[in-house]
Amino acid sequence: MANTRRDHAATTPRGKVLFITIDQWRADAMSAVGHPCARTPALDRLAADGALFLNHFAQCSPCGPSRASLLTGLYQMNHRSVRNGTPLDSRHRNLALEARRAGYDPMLFGYTDTSADPTRHATGDPALTTFEGVLPGFRVGCQIQEDGGPWRDSLVRLGYPLEDGPLAAYQPVDGGAGYALGGEDAPRPIYDAEHSDTAFLTDRVLEYLTPRRNEPWFAHVSFLRPHPPLIAPEPWRSLVDPADVPLPSRPLSREEEAKAHPLLAWLQHKHGRPGVYTGHDVDMAGLPERELRQVMATYYGLLAEVDHHVGRLVSHLENTGQLDETLIVITSDHGELLGDRWLFGKEGYFDPAFRVPLIVRNPQREAREAKGVTVKRFTEAVDIMPTLLDWIGLDVPAECDGRSLLDFTRGQQPGTWREAAHWEFDFRDVASQRPETMLGLTSDQCTLMTLRNDRYKYVHFTALPPVLHDMQEDPLEARNLADDRAYRGIALEMAREALNWRMLHADRRLTNTVLTADGAFVRNGPRIGGRSDSAGSGAP
Repeated sequence: MANTRRDHAATTPRGKVLFITIDQWRADAMSAVGHPCARTPALDRLAADGALFLNHFAQCSPCGPSRASLLTGLYQMNHRSVRNGTPLDSRHRNLALEARRAGYDPMLFGYTDTSADPTRHATGDPALTTFEGVLPGFRVGCQIQEDGGPWRDSLVRLGYPLEDGPLAAYQPVDGGAGYALGGEDAPRPIYDAEHSDTAFLTDRVLEYLTPRRNEPWFAHVSFLRPHPPLIAPEPWRSLVDPADVPLPSRPLSREEEAKAHPLLAWLQHKHGRPGVYTGHDVDMAGLPERELRQVMATYYGLLAEVDHHVGRLVSHLENTGQLDETLIVITSDHGELLGDRWLFGKEGYFDPAFRVPLIVRNPQREAREAKGVTVKRFTEAVDIMPTLLDWIGLDVPAECDGRSLLDFTRGQQPGTWREAAHWEFDFRDVASQRPETMLGLTSDQCTLMTLRNDRYKYVHFTALPPVLHDMQEDPLEARNLADDRAYRGIALEMAREALNWRMLHADRRLTNTVLTADGAFVRNGPRIGGRSDSAGSGAP
């Protein structure tokens, strides 16, 4: 049968793509949505000139799994890279490989934290010793890993004194304790602002883009910040006054929180002393108020630094006449609790760990006419790959769980859309078995999924008690209603919806293919509502 897929015929790239991720960026950490301490003028301008998505959610955490969803368009239950270090099966299509089908040479600046598929590597291959691999299909423009890589090398060339160790570049000047051990101020890094990791990566991107103003390109820029270590050079170090920082949301005491659910007790135990935040072994949840405010102020300072360098990239596009040729997508892999619920990091099920910003600037005429639109519908990380593929003229692979967002950027409402957000979190530790031992579970029982609509949030665990919150009456998620007799009907309905979601989004790569006398017949349409997008085509 004749093959009608656009991606088989598309060999000439159209347009340009700038896809930016800002690591560990909370949804509320943006001045455009009213945060008093977020200094994000460049991002605000992009939001005003494009579309700002107000209810956008990551699919999972931590970094490796969340980026697997971003870059494959798959829910975690389908890509199954569930922890940092869990291999991403090479059978999955991904954003970079698909872009190559359209004639692009996708470039990576930063990292994707993709754990290599061991079935494609020989025993002893160094690729199997790290979770910091590169997603197949990307050509590396500049890779930044945990040890700093080329950025660290640049500091050495500039004469900065670096000690041994993966976090050596982030050590404070003169070994100063800073806020972590009761110091008066935030610690100072050894490097100046023009030599920071964020500045270095941006310089590499601009070096790549400068000679390519008259040709198509596809760049994925993955900024580390404001991911810890929380140490910032001036002027970002002192940009935000700690006295102005709102304190974390803590509706329950630390002890009450640990008793509220077994997972929360484990997370308090696991993340009680995350030295990566301060460079010191301190009880983060027990920080005095002054030090806590300073930690948070440094987070917002680092975010402001990223905003500044995003502004440099956008200014380059403006100055070279490329802005209206380039689709710009800016989001995060996951959020940051930043002390909320006595936790730091991005694990669990609370909104701040999974709700993230999303800005899409579509240069098409219809989107220019609708600029400044704010989208309140639930959108998810799995929608990013379909959006980018739609822009470059490719069909979205049938197995993708997300849908293109381009209609929203034009001020249009899709005929059918999801009524809830979904995310998953896998808390197993295959090597150490610490959570399994503490919670009395097997590794495969250390899983949860969350269904969150406008009113309720339901968290289903494989082998732990469920959680139900009324987000209208209890926006701080302080009261678990799962065992409340008055809410049994709601809990049952949410559980049914969660099961429906999981059944609907089971892997369908070949499910809608049938072998006939004329060969393989494919019917790949939307999963919900509407008509089929394709009456039939050739091989999948």
